[in-house]
Amino acid sequence: MQDKNFDKLAQKFAKNIYGTPKGEIRAAVLWRDLVPALAKLGNRKLRVLDAGGGFGYFSQKLARLGHEVILCDISAEMLAQAQEQIEASPTPLAIQLIHAPIQALSVDNHGYFDIILCHAVVEWLTDAKPTMAGLLTMLKPGGLFSLMFYNKEAMRFHALVSGNFDYVAADLKVKKKVKLTPTHPLYIQEVKDWFSDWHMSLISQSGVRVIHDYLKKSQPADFDYQKLLQMELEYSQREPYISLGRYVHFLGQSPAV
Repeated sequence: MQDKNFDKLAQKFAKNIYGTPKGEIRAAVLWRDLVPALAKLGNRKLRVLDAGGGFGYFSQKLARLGHEVILCDISAEMLAQAQEQIEASPTPLAIQLIHAPIQALSVDNHGYFDIILCHAVVEWLTDAKPTMAGLLTMLKPGGLFSLMFYNKEAMRFHALVSGNFDYVAADLKVKKKVKLTPTHPLYIQEVKDWFSDWHMSLISQSGVRVIHDYLKKSQPADFDYQKLLQMELEYSQREPYISLGRYVHFLGQSPAV
């Protein structure tokens, strides 16, 4: 199986991704994109699939709004963290946990969904496009697909401005892999072509961390991370900044039939 299993890295992963300013930026940009799109689906309970959702950051946010969520992940440790957080919630959350690779999900076993989330997963897969196509068989007509992927061009640009020219010359390949560096980053146009092949309209696109990862190492004494967050939100949907996002978030909608 090609899936990256974060069992042994769960604590480090959760801390690195969500316990830092870059995690706050990621959450803010994606939620900013999702909220207006959700509103267009109407004021009703929605079925949500969080595919490869880890401990379910967005699963929990959506469940708090009254939606019914299935959270699937290949990491038992991540799902154990999710279970702890769900149980600690002051209000009951309708979240079903499934310990499996996302390729194992099917309409026969899990039904259809109004929204499918797949964030920071495809860049770990060798069979990314067919796996995503498989997920989309479970999306209802007019449903939303939220896909966030690691941007290869931003990976290259970050290496360039860091002076890592040998790394760039080696086409971003190293002999020793860094455990949290995705193995299959994607080009924006490549993923746009996927959406076109799937006849899915791209209703929004955002860069995630269009500034943060390029900041100079030394900052002014009065540097304000809240202002950084504001700037990230302001520039995340403008070019050329979208294309510089460490990740890119595409929000698509399937044909309404």
